[in-house]
Amino acid sequence: MLLIKNGHVVDPFHGTDAVRDLYVSDGKVLPAHLAGAPADEVIDAAGMIVAPGLVDMHVHFRDPGQTHKEDLLSGALAAAAGGVTTAVCMPNTDPVIDTPEAVARLLERAEGLPIHVLPYAAVSAGQKGTEPTDWAALIKAGAAALSDDGMPVMDAALMRRALKAAAAGGFVISSHCEDLSLAQNFAVNEGAVSRELGIPGRPAIAEEIMVMRDLMLAEETGAHIHIAHVSTARSVALIEEAKRRGVRVTAETCPHYFALTEKEILAHGAAARVNPPLRTEKDVAAIVAGLQSGAIDAIATDHAPHAADEKALPLTEAPSGISGLETSLAVALTYLYHTGRLDLMAVIDLMSTAPAAILGLDKGRIGPGDEADIVIFDPDEEWTVSPARFFSRGKSTPFAGARLKGRVKYTICRGKLVYKD
Repeated sequence: MLLIKNGHVVDPFHGTDAVRDLYVSDGKVLPAHLAGAPADEVIDAAGMIVAPGLVDMHVHFRDPGQTHKEDLLSGALAAAAGGVTTAVCMPNTDPVIDTPEAVARLLERAEGLPIHVLPYAAVSAGQKGTEPTDWAALIKAGAAALSDDGMPVMDAALMRRALKAAAAGGFVISSHCEDLSLAQNFAVNEGAVSRELGIPGRPAIAEEIMVMRDLMLAEETGAHIHIAHVSTARSVALIEEAKRRGVRVTAETCPHYFALTEKEILAHGAAARVNPPLRTEKDVAAIVAGLQSGAIDAIATDHAPHAADEKALPLTEAPSGISGLETSLAVALTYLYHTGRLDLMAVIDLMSTAPAAILGLDKGRIGPGDEADIVIFDPDEEWTVSPARFFSRGKSTPFAGARLKGRVKYTICRGKLVYKD
């Protein structure tokens, strides 16, 4: 039996916000009437927050096919170090996760990992945006949801068919909203920085026009659409207005979109290159306001590791993506909690309870009888980001050298300690 004593328990699902002890046995949180027995292991969490393990609903573990960037084990270890106990992997691997057999293989390989790892499955065969996959069979095989993330579904007719199937089958489609004819493969936001660098930019409208399209399709079909990595002020406004109309939409953003602007490109080069790109101060303010208002439901990392030699290429040639699992909670605490923009309950809800609910997962809660997936963190400890110490194989992040406030001390998954600072 494990005893976590003296910790401040913050659990949005159960509404718990109090100092109390938690007893864990056989992978479960014990009911109060069974607690109090002698513990084999004790964690004194005085001065720390005890919360449901984070549920990161948008990661790229690059496995199979690109394991020089990341594999399931290195990704799981990075997740545990960041307080994440459930990670949901996008299907843009090699080969693409686009068959029930591929879903089953990944789930089988994930069984021995220190955290829960679940797959998305692709909307289209090979993520090529032309031929549909067998959506019902993919969900039956264990896919948490469907997405072509990494590539938008440009064919509106195909997306409409998929959303009709999602409405009938009760599953979620996560949409990477960018119009490729506008976004192309441009490295940065279209604006002051692209002009200063003398390179073409990725305009905000490339995201917003696809957000509008998919909101309209979701409204027509009655499906649950989830908008991934929201980055612009107009996207937030469109989602907020759609929610008022009763559209079944949820949305996520990432720590870099509420913490950083396009100016980071000038300081960090390709280390700050992501898709969609870092935007303007106005967009950052709108993302924060969307998190406060409920327009944005979840925070996910879009953890997208790359090899060092790939990110060392010139800005216009380097791949987009950063490693975010090991900094996400600290960035949220630093930029949202310690600035007074959100309280701890809201931060934990955005990073654990809400994403679990969006995907229909029995996670994001640590009441009696719940699975003991727990993060324990010191909300006030300051530390400097050192990518060389990342468990992830991808070491590229625009937060390198940043001083953050809030540090994961322990991560427990299935009742077992999987990370200790």
